[in-house]
Amino acid sequence: MSDSVVSSVRAHLVSSIEGPDPTAASVTFLGVEPLDVLRFESPDGLVRYATLGCSRHPMGDPNELVADPTRGPRAELVLTLRGGTGVASGVARTLAVLAAAPSVEGVVLLEDALLDLGEPLWKDTAFTAVLLGESGIADLTLPEPFDPVRFLGVVPLTGTEAAWVRLRGAAALRDAWTEAGIDIRDPHRSAASL
Repeated sequence: MSDSVVSSVRAHLVSSIEGPDPTAASVTFLGVEPLDVLRFESPDGLVRYATLGCSRHPMGDPNELVADPTRGPRAELVLTLRGGTGVASGVARTLAVLAAAPSVEGVVLLEDALLDLGEPLWKDTAFTAVLLGESGIADLTLPEPFDPVRFLGVVPLTGTEAAWVRLRGAAALRDAWTEAGIDIRDPHRSAASL
């Protein structure tokens, strides 16, 4: 079933994101099945990077002795950036690292989760963490007994913004972005004044 999940996710992403067919980069880690990162370029200058393969298996509680092979949340990650191709060199590998976290570290990817890499997300950036949220892509329903695949939006964060999430919560940071008129899709944006 895992291969058919990946095929269904790819078809769902292609039908949900406008523009030409995506290009793909494959990333492999020792002991983890390969992950792809699809890059969708749209005429409006937005580039969407979407992981493919994270949802191959359900995410489970790392404290469970035996993982359920069918039940449990499934997710893929979607990062949207303004500015076209080349604005975030190396971001495909970073997204693959985040998508591998459920398999490698037992992390469950959920809305409002803060993931801190402790290093730049891509070359020449101050962003070192991400906040997961809505992506605007509808869930993909799978046949019973499988849980649907969620598509979580990835928002790059500075160290200061990550600290804000830890202290005040994700909703407070989103409110600060709205109040300051910050475009979270701008790869060169400054941090919110917190």
